[in-house]
Amino acid sequence: MNSTKTSLRDEVRKLAEEAFHLKLISGYGDGQYSDEYQIVANGKPKHFPLERARLLLENLIASQQQNHYSFH
Repeated sequence: MNSTKTSLRDEVRKLAEEAFHLKLISGYGDGQYSDEYQIVANGKPKHFPLERARLLLENLIASQQQNHYSFH
């Protein structure tokens, strides 16, 4: 695995840890292949390409933060 992919995987792992602790996902881990990552949401594990996993996790976290700071 090249350093760019390793760096991206590390970034995805950190985002997944944050999303897990915020209770936005129920699990995460390395995918079957080196270019994918597994995210468990709504009880269903899904495998995503690393780039897509990063975007998904960033959007989940941003959405949660936006809802947290919005006025009701």
